[in-house]
Amino acid sequence: MTAAFVENSHAPGARAWDYLLQTWRELDVPEGWRAEIDEGQIVLVPPPHAHHNGIAARVQRRLYTTLPNDLEIYQTLGIHVAPLGKLYVPDLVVMPTELIAAAAPETSDPLDAAEALLVVEITSGGNAREDRTKKYRAYARAGVPMYLLIDRFDTRGAMSTLFTEPNEDGTFKHTDAVPFGKPLALPAPFDVSIPTEEFPGAGAS
Repeated sequence: MTAAFVENSHAPGARAWDYLLQTWRELDVPEGWRAEIDEGQIVLVPPPHAHHNGIAARVQRRLYTTLPNDLEIYQTLGIHVAPLGKLYVPDLVVMPTELIAAAAPETSDPLDAAEALLVVEITSGGNAREDRTKKYRAYARAGVPMYLLIDRFDTRGAMSTLFTEPNEDGTFKHTDAVPFGKPLALPAPFDVSIPTEEFPGAGAS
């Protein structure tokens, strides 16, 4: 993750968020990069490795096999973690299609993270810690019912972990972790098994 390039120190509270959000809306981000708001500043996330993209593609393909018609998968959708004043752009996020249809076409405002059914983050060498800690806590605080963390850099070896049943204290009550090479089951409304043995690099972990 790159260093922050926009920081707001002159406006407190809601004014600070409004300033950062307006700046985020107006950014001309290089292709493949993502801009997020965290800790009162905007940071740029560089394009991911090819293995990272390959994992995202496989997860998305498997989810589509059972995805209900009223849900959709998005790769570049900003979501607002209102309790913490953060804005993240997950690798994948599943949202009700009606929310996207209702969004104003002339703006790129983020959607409420609390409306997400599933958030997927795939770690890269430079952001693994944020995905395991900051984003874990943020998605729990937002009430995201399922957080799938695919961590190629876990010290135990490459792991896929599904966190469910979020708490307001920023933790999840239930954790289901499997190493690359073993399937990971996602409950309703997905009712699908993610074949982690198909992930790029799975044979080397």
